[in-house]
Amino acid sequence: MKRWHYILIGGFITLSVLGILVYGNRKGDVIDPSGRKESTPHRSMPGGTKTRVHLYFCDETDGYLAAEERNLSMPRDVVAQSKKLVQALITGPETALRPTVPPQTRLLALYVTEKGIAYVDFDQAVRKEHGGGTLSELLTIYSVVNTLCLNISEIYAVKILVDGREEKTLSGHIDIQRPFKANLLMLKE
Repeated sequence: MKRWHYILIGGFITLSVLGILVYGNRKGDVIDPSGRKESTPHRSMPGGTKTRVHLYFCDETDGYLAAEERNLSMPRDVVAQSKKLVQALITGPETALRPTVPPQTRLLALYVTEKGIAYVDFDQAVRKEHGGGTLSELLTIYSVVNTLCLNISEIYAVKILVDGREEKTLSGHIDIQRPFKANLLMLKE
């Protein structure tokens, strides 16, 4: 091939990648902690209708996350949907799966940025009542992350806070100072 063919192909690939990055980073509302919305509305689930969701709890071997399917009445607002899903995780599974978030935990706040990062703020019970251990900590983190990212298309990543503050770890092992994306490797096949 001639050199100009390579330049033409490289330019096409570059433009394609840039288009995907620009289009892929477009999210709807900026939703701040006060609940005010700005810009265009998020795409949302129909309000008041039962929606099939997957909540991710610990499997029977305590080694992976497994989905528990539920039909929940979901509100229209992305933040309200997210709160409902996190609250269901705290309440725990309805099947033989095991809880991943200590039941004493309270959700203090939740908001979603324009870039699709959900900030989930738990009280200190998420740390104090946590069973500990690296795997257990990973399961707790990805239970929340996968439940939000895999059920709500507007959420790209999740940042966990404790009492409104950024913490180094949840219970001493896994760095939670950055947002997490969904991790399908944590799911049981």
